[in-house]
Formats: sequence, structure tokens, C-alpha cells
Amino acid sequence: MSEIEIKLPSDPKFLKIIRGGISHISEICGFSSEESNAVTSAVDEAASNIIKHTYNGAKNKLIIVNFRILEDRLEIVLRDFGEKVDPETIKSRDLNEIRPGGLGVHLIKSTMDVVNYDNSFEVGNQLTMAKYLPGKKEK
Repeated sequence: MSEIEIKLPSDPKFLKIIRGGISHISEICGFSSEESNAVTSAVDEAASNIIKHTYNGAKNKLIIVNFRILEDRLEIVLRDFGEKVDPETIKSRDLNEIRPGGLGVHLIKSTMDVVNYDNSFEVGNQLTMAKYLPGKKEK
């Protein structure tokens, strides 16, 4: 197993670091360019949602991102220390509703093979996402 951890402030200007990291790691894992771009977009959306919704736009809060290359999957864990979020309220808007925004959750769930929200911590939330490696399937 290979693991990389990035700690950064919740300022949107640092999202490029997350995008660059996941893009490169996706390539290392053997994902196609299209899959790599989709995974990068999903992780970027998740981090953006932490800034916008959990931290209410604050730029000085901590976000921890762990990238783990496992035997059968790439796992990305995002941890925040903001307001607790009820996983039941995390929903995408109706896809037939034509308006900007509100599709981040749909993007994340349609791209990633595993999406797990956890708010059982004393403070904050954790989102675990995984994408099975090419040629590997859920057992």
C-alpha cells in the first residue's frame, strides 16, 4: 500500500494542489485519461463542498486529504473539522431541473465506486471515496 497525506487550508486557491495530486496518482494507478479526469473532478468537487458548505467559505480551516493506493482500488479520504453534516441531507438536485449548480454529489456518486460519509467524529466529517483499479472489481 502506498499512502500520501496532504494538509492544507480551506482556501480555494489551494485546490489546485489536490487536483494535481489526484490527477498524477490516478495516472500511476493506470486509469485512462478520461477516468483520471473524472476522479480528479469528483475529488475537487468534494473538497470544494467542504469549503463552501462545511466551512461556510472560511479560508483558514484545515482539510486533510489521504490518497491510498491499495491492491484493488484507489481510496481518497477527505477530513474536515467543521460543522457536522447529516449524510441523509447530502443529495444531488433533480437532473431534469435545468439550472446551474447542485450536481456535485451526482458527479461524485456517478464517478466513484464507493462513497461513504461519516460524521461520527466528535468534531467534523470524513468522506471516503474509492475507485477500483482497472481490471479489478469489487469482491
